[in-house]
Parts: sequence; C-alpha cells; structure tokens
Amino acid sequence: MNTGLQAEQWEVLHLQQHGLKLVAQNYRSRFGEIDIIMQDKDVLVFVEVRLRRNVDFGGAAASIDARKQQRIIHTAQQYLGSLKQTPPCRFDVVLIDTANKNFE
Repeated sequence: MNTGLQAEQWEVLHLQQHGLKLVAQNYRSRFGEIDIIMQDKDVLVFVEVRLRRNVDFGGAAASIDARKQQRIIHTAQQYLGSLKQTPPCRFDVVLIDTANKNFE
C-alpha cells in the first residue's frame, strides 16, 4: 500500500474515533476525486488528505492550489447533485508533512 493510501486509512480511523461515519472513500467524478466523505451528525464532510515527505516546495499545504480547490468543489457539487436532499456540508483538509520515509 502506498503512503498516501495509508494516510487516508489512518485519517478515516481517526475521524471515526471522533464520532464521524464513513460515507465514501475515493469518490471520483469527471472533475477529480475526493479522498474521504464522512458524516458528522447532520453535516456532510468532504476530506482532502495531503501527505508530503519533502517540504522544499511548500509541503502539503502548498499542494492544494486554486486549481485543486476548484476540482474538489466541482466533484463535491456532482456528489451533492446525486442526493435527494442537499445537507449542510463542509470541507476539511488534513495536512501531513513528514521526512519519515516509513509513514504508518
């Protein structure tokens, strides 16, 4: 398993421990992908997980540029359009910067 998938799995477990329920993982549309979709009470949470081992180019936070944000928004809109009712929603970002090559 690559480290990006490991980070996503770790985050799903972390969020579940805080009471959120997994709705979907790696939801894909023609616009892009949303790593994790969770339910936090009545709020639908779109979660982007970014892992970077090298911070030379700004690290995990810098990897979510305006283009990436737009792709996430369009993908979330498509997902929401497939629902009978549109719930309140939010976007969360998990940033992991590590020089550790054995992220687990």
